Amino acid sequence: MKWRPSSLGKLMTQPKAKSEILSETAKSYIKTKAKEDYFGYSTHIQTKPMLKGTDWEEESIALVNQVRGTFYVKNKERYENEFLTGEPDIILDNSIIDIKTSWSLDTWPATPEEGVNKDYEWQIRGYLWLLNKPVGYLIYCMIDTDDVLLGDWDNRFIHKVSHIDPRKRITVLEYQRNTINEEMMVEKLTAATEYYNEYIEQLTNK
Repeated sequence: MKWRPSSLGKLMTQPKAKSEILSETAKSYIKTKAKEDYFGYSTHIQTKPMLKGTDWEEESIALVNQVRGTFYVKNKERYENEFLTGEPDIILDNSIIDIKTSWSLDTWPATPEEGVNKDYEWQIRGYLWLLNKPVGYLIYCMIDTDDVLLGDWDNRFIHKVSHIDPRKRITVLEYQRNTINEEMMVEKLTAATEYYNEYIEQLTNK
């Protein structure tokens, strides 16, 4: 079993009992994933903020390029190691960048402190491990929300932001690669795969 970096936030949570490796949160996630794979269904729900984050990602990358004077392009290649499989947004010689497109000004982290998110941090750390890069950047972008995603009740003032200086509409967090985190990932993901396989066997032989 190869896990996605986006799932690391759940899988890496700490259990209450020191004798355990996986938390109840991790076990619950693994069971859900196993049932989806076994029965061939998905519990994934696409919300409007999620659609903005995926379908308008190129616009966010363009915003970063405008601010930084760079020519970053979206990565289309999937990478794998023994435990993980994933597609970082932007791959550079010595770093990776993950782009997060915020839904509105009131949900956008305006400072790095507001952008601290364990799920996103573990995702970055997973990408650093996958690509053997020393540093990763999490960049929150605030771009206009397309009218197709907005209803009559939505406040346009927090969604239409192109009049604001582009430099004010990105927030950057930096993460250095840490081998201790990777040792933890090996332990957790090994246990997660064992738990996944055991649960699949239970579903098969019940």
